[in-house]
Amino acid sequence: MSEETKERKRYVRQAVLARRDALSQEARRRAACLITERLLGHQWFYRADILLCYASYGSELETGELIREALRLGKQVFLPRVLPGHRMDFFQIDSPEELQPGFHGILEPPELHPYREIAENPALRGEETGPGGPALMLMPGVAYDPYGNRLGYGGGYYDRYLEAHPRFLTYSIGIGHSCQLVEKLPVEETDCKPYQVILV
Repeated sequence: MSEETKERKRYVRQAVLARRDALSQEARRRAACLITERLLGHQWFYRADILLCYASYGSELETGELIREALRLGKQVFLPRVLPGHRMDFFQIDSPEELQPGFHGILEPPELHPYREIAENPALRGEETGPGGPALMLMPGVAYDPYGNRLGYGGGYYDRYLEAHPRFLTYSIGIGHSCQLVEKLPVEETDCKPYQVILV
């Protein structure tokens, strides 16, 4: 990555995070309700047996209600956990109460049931099986642009994970607040962008 691209990304992160952090509690609650409604009505969510989501942190778009609803509907829910060697993997949860502060204080699942344990599940492979459907991944981000590009926090965890597991890109949605939309993001070949973006 060139120094110019690094600097541009750093500037966008600072500007967008400042906007997001300035949102009122009411605006955040409203956005959480809207994203839950949008996703519950989304055909990908309806058809998915497996949800790869994230535990919201700081001023990120709140995902707690969506996670609880997915579990209530009987979906298998997996959340990310940062591992040694700058790696990230997804582990299954049965309840949000299982989550504990981990990397940078972000809530993480216990290291008990990684997605690998159900890697033979056709739903996880993006295939159809009976009433089930493909796994759906919901991605956090700092900023998005109208071309579907996503800017993360700079650790490259999702980029590396999706490079190793490209099948998840087929049913991936980047979500966030509407204030996270920018005109155009600096991008690199290693940046993985979600198939859809929903901002509320």
